[in-house]
Amino acid sequence: MSAPGFFDARPLVDPVDSAEVARFAREQRGAGASASQVIAWVILAIVVVLFIVPIVYVMAMGLGYAIARGAGVAVAALLATVFTGGLVALGVIAVQRARAARALASYRLASFAAANSMQYFARFDAPPLPGMIYSHGTSRMSTDVVRGTSPRFVEFGNYQYTTSNGENSTTHRWGYVAIKLDVPLPHIVLDALSDNTLGSDVAAGYSREQRLSLEGDFDRYFSLFCPSGYEVDALYLFTPDVMARFIDSLAQLNVEIVDDWMFFYTRRPVSTLDPATWSWLFGAVAAMMTKLDQWARWRDDRLRTLAQPAAAAAGAAAAGPASALPFAPPTALLTPPPPGVAPPGRRLRTRSPWLIIAILVAVVGGMALLPFALGIVAVLFSR
Repeated sequence: MSAPGFFDARPLVDPVDSAEVARFAREQRGAGASASQVIAWVILAIVVVLFIVPIVYVMAMGLGYAIARGAGVAVAALLATVFTGGLVALGVIAVQRARAARALASYRLASFAAANSMQYFARFDAPPLPGMIYSHGTSRMSTDVVRGTSPRFVEFGNYQYTTSNGENSTTHRWGYVAIKLDVPLPHIVLDALSDNTLGSDVAAGYSREQRLSLEGDFDRYFSLFCPSGYEVDALYLFTPDVMARFIDSLAQLNVEIVDDWMFFYTRRPVSTLDPATWSWLFGAVAAMMTKLDQWARWRDDRLRTLAQPAAAAAGAAAAGPASALPFAPPTALLTPPPPGVAPPGRRLRTRSPWLIIAILVAVVGGMALLPFALGIVAVLFSR
């Protein structure tokens, strides 16, 4: 990545060489289309050939026969052919324009990434990231990924997945920033109250007793969720200066810390041709960079019990008979916990779906039985 406070946005807006864009598009196509893209085009061709074209011809010839019998059928068939050909031509033009616009956007983003010491990747299917949005639905993919590796691994991208209830399907789209941390940290989610997208979509699935209130104005901007028992650890990570940086630079972003990753989420595209968006995101990342070294010193004291037996055995072997002396150093207590997170802190607890189902059944059952209860009460009072 470029130095904090400066980046080269010219490739996003400057005029481009159409020949270079065409060459770039050929190279992208040479990389091969994904299986899902090929399947989508095959399905579209089958639908057009087997359904749309026959329906157009049948409707046209039926109308022609109703108007002028045999001659009308011939004229209708001719008109249907012209109409279908026109639709196909318009479709081809629309597809070509969409591909040209897509190639131009990809070329600009690739040039922008190269100008700022980063790399561009057009698409990743099912990215192996541990964030909460990456485990939902099907057809999961990251697109327009811009990735930097120095001074720290940072990835900017647009992500989408599809959910279905059996009848209708919905495509969910997110913009994300993924930052690699030095050590695993407890699972912490910050739901930005400015848009509340997580509160209405994902964070609502977490048990409410895991919500932690922090000092100052932080609660006006974020709802923080951390595993039960890790409140002190969250306070260590979110010191007043860190909270101030979140409020100043990240108030419009939802944040998740999980394993050795930190994610920023937003409903708007992150990898875009808008220089103002990149300025905002680079500023948000730069605001946190200097604080990540502080987070790297965090250790989970719950892991100390796992390190004590080995440390005690090593201390006994080294000390020999002198280990019984009253002034022998407490080797086990002086051994720091290893990097990592104990199992209770690795993931936030989610609400039980059976509890939600039971509440819904109780509400629906109560509404269904209410008329009968009112009828019984009316009969009793009428006597």
